[in-house]
Amino acid sequence: MSDDRRTEPTPCVRVPREEGEAARADLADRDLVDADHEITVADGVLRIPVTDPAAVPEAYDVVTHEAPVREGQTLPVDVLGWSPTYGRLGDIVILDEDDPERAQAAADAVMASSIPAGTVVNRASKVKGETRVRDWDVLAGDGTETVHREYGCEFLVDIATVYFSPRLATERHRVVEQVSPDDRVFDMFAGVGPFVIPAAKRGATCVGADINPEAVDYLRENARRNGVADRVTAHAGDVREVATDYAGWASRIVMNLPHSADAFLDTAVALAGDDCVLHYYDIQHDSDPFGPGERAIREAAAGYDVTVEARREVRSYAPHELNVCLDVRLSR
Repeated sequence: MSDDRRTEPTPCVRVPREEGEAARADLADRDLVDADHEITVADGVLRIPVTDPAAVPEAYDVVTHEAPVREGQTLPVDVLGWSPTYGRLGDIVILDEDDPERAQAAADAVMASSIPAGTVVNRASKVKGETRVRDWDVLAGDGTETVHREYGCEFLVDIATVYFSPRLATERHRVVEQVSPDDRVFDMFAGVGPFVIPAAKRGATCVGADINPEAVDYLRENARRNGVADRVTAHAGDVREVATDYAGWASRIVMNLPHSADAFLDTAVALAGDDCVLHYYDIQHDSDPFGPGERAIREAAAGYDVTVEARREVRSYAPHELNVCLDVRLSR
């Protein structure tokens, strides 16, 4: 950057450089990235300009920084005259437009803009079925596989065959930061490995199960990509079918299946060792977001002392519904 670039005092999220892409993707998904100013990096620190510092999650450090004014970049709004709703996963741009003609116009504008996009897709269905995948209309480009980078890990993902949400990057990082090298981590609904892989990179021994065999194939590939295949075991199938092989094994269990995790609590308790932390995800009404999950855990873990160590609102899921997490320690 030359010294004659115009700068302005701008609110920015400050993160370590290796966490920058995950933070940028998370902020972009929340529509908080300020496209009028440049992202800067210096001394291993990334500063990401944001439009509304009050809306930035508390997990981020917000500072004021002299950010360069962006010049010469073409955005979709510059092409269209209106701003389409979109997110990014790797080099895939994901639209959320109801009208097919409007969606195609938005896709063409994305490809004509300065956004580095290999493929543009539009949501064609809700998440559905046991594997939690959705249908997509591919409007530009020809592939639904991409590489997503998050907190120093990279994940090969095919959005047409597996479920993956970049929105949960900050939450995943919060959980993984608690993992120690002597942990035995069991992810009951592991997907392509966004909890398992970084936990293994911290030295933990990890097991991941998933009902979707495509996701398990990607989990194994991602373990190889990130150099942790020797610490990751992956199982394709219903976690209840493999749990007997790991009875009393886990010191940490991830249950990220928020609509129906309560149906698997007996299995989680069977997996738990004498001292085990359970990361239990739930979706509940905002009038009592934590109560139902806590009561279900206490009922299932009758042979343990149950201590709730954290109650966390992860994100708003729908009007008056919250996606929450309970960090619960089970001790015999």
